Amino acid sequence: MGLRTLGHGYKVAIIQFIKGAWTTGEKKAFEKFSNNIEWKSLGAGFTWETQNRNKDQFLVNKAWEVAKEFIKNESYKLVILDEINIAIKLGYINTEEIIIFLKDLNMNKNLCHVILTGRGASKEIIEFADLVTEMKLIKHPFREQGIKAQECVEY
Repeated sequence: MGLRTLGHGYKVAIIQFIKGAWTTGEKKAFEKFSNNIEWKSLGAGFTWETQNRNKDQFLVNKAWEVAKEFIKNESYKLVILDEINIAIKLGYINTEEIIIFLKDLNMNKNLCHVILTGRGASKEIIEFADLVTEMKLIKHPFREQGIKAQECVEY
């Protein structure tokens, strides 16, 4: 959807809630493709193995504040909240707060599309969403073979 939006000449913002400061392949590709993209990696990395839950929660809340500004900015047609469902699942951010914010915007007829990604979306998010797609993990090299995150596969 990001590529489609850029292809039509619109602006896209991607806010990463979990991934840390390292540069991912998708970020490199998008930035080469268009100057209509804004990319913010505001997480601390793999927060399910956290050493500092308070810091992780602070970073998620900071990312949410940044995300809200992009969503309200009428020059952006698409805002992707990368791995926000993981942040919700880990208890770093409240589902109700997200839904209320998005409902209020919808009432104001904001034309921005918002995508929430990450496994294990809450029942409330699924019920609220207009479109839900599930990517189901069948097999993963980390789980089966203990292979750590690999360039071009996980980032």
